[in-house]
Amino acid sequence: MGMDNKLFHGKTLAILSGGGDTPAINSSIEAVRNRASILGYKVYGIRQGWKGLLGDGQVIDLTCQPYNGLYGGTALNSSRTNPFSSKEGENRVEQILRNLERYGIDVLVTIGGDDTNGAAKKLYETEGIPVIGFPKTIDNDLRTRTMHRYGNQEIEAVVCPGFPSAARTVARLTSMLRTTTESHNRVMVMEVMGRDAGWLTATAAHGGADMVLVPECPMTRERKEFFFERVKELYMRNRKRCLMIAVSEGVRWHDEKTGKADVVYASSETDEYGHARLGGVSGVIAHEITARLGLDARAQVSGYYARSGECREYDRRLTSTLGDKVVDLLLRKAYGQMPVLKNVVPYNELEEFNTSSIDMGSIGNIPLPDAYYDKNLFHITDAYRDFLGMVMEPMHIMEFDYDFPVVLPKA
Repeated sequence: MGMDNKLFHGKTLAILSGGGDTPAINSSIEAVRNRASILGYKVYGIRQGWKGLLGDGQVIDLTCQPYNGLYGGTALNSSRTNPFSSKEGENRVEQILRNLERYGIDVLVTIGGDDTNGAAKKLYETEGIPVIGFPKTIDNDLRTRTMHRYGNQEIEAVVCPGFPSAARTVARLTSMLRTTTESHNRVMVMEVMGRDAGWLTATAAHGGADMVLVPECPMTRERKEFFFERVKELYMRNRKRCLMIAVSEGVRWHDEKTGKADVVYASSETDEYGHARLGGVSGVIAHEITARLGLDARAQVSGYYARSGECREYDRRLTSTLGDKVVDLLLRKAYGQMPVLKNVVPYNELEEFNTSSIDMGSIGNIPLPDAYYDKNLFHITDAYRDFLGMVMEPMHIMEFDYDFPVVLPKA
């Protein structure tokens, strides 16, 4: 079939990525670009998220261009620009509408989380812009109505592009940090991204973390006392006298001065969606462990490490599968929708029949389910281990297995 005979010949589809980067955005862009091209669309890329549709616009042509979807991050760049934020009286919506017309863009695909796709849905509802969302977050906290069947349980879960690759990285870093933790008989408190949800932090257990603290379980004064008892118990039971503790950056930690359990902020400045930058709770916890228990505790912030690196196999196939669903949405002109996984499935079952779509305006956020976290043990459950087994390859945890005999003096 010649190009002129393709269904959407003469139409233009544009792709943008907003918010924080993940290892799977380039793979998502490539998947959407390839499928849109098959349908006949000319495909553009918009630089720096919504910012690329302001002013004169920053638009590039992705049609018939090589694209490396294995490379992490986003070649289109990103920003936390909010289309509905006004600075110095500027009307951003008018600029966006003007540029969509100037560049002849007929359909817009927005790769992002709740903020980016929520703004896109609002533009669809208020201005009639044809949009299709595409999920993206390493936090894995978008409510996508994905079901995980474990034994007799049906658990509402999430599998977002970027999370499987980031989870592998967090697990790997946890395993690596054990060597230095063991060498100095320390307690290592590793801080992991996760503002409101502990999905990513909990994956550290896959790499050998002994304890996990998540935002879903505020560390009140009473919880802290129980936590310190558990730390001392696990440390003394460990024959190597060491402990790995993973904590979400959004953990609510009780402050003795204020009498409240609250997050620790790295900065009071907020982005255009009203989010302040979190960070530093690991240092607070490590300091209190040393002060209360007399153990040598250190903090390690994993930071952007989880966002970095290549797109791993599960993510690669996941973005391709969701790209197949985008084709369905384009053919039906089902705008205002976002493709999602219907069921949590292993790699070989990532196919279009296991996908669905949800309304972009009602995505919202979902915490780590109670079924996945044991509050008494400060650790994950077998249900979450089963979930991780679906989306991550088996993890080899390094271990120096020794039990040297003790030498006694002769006299």
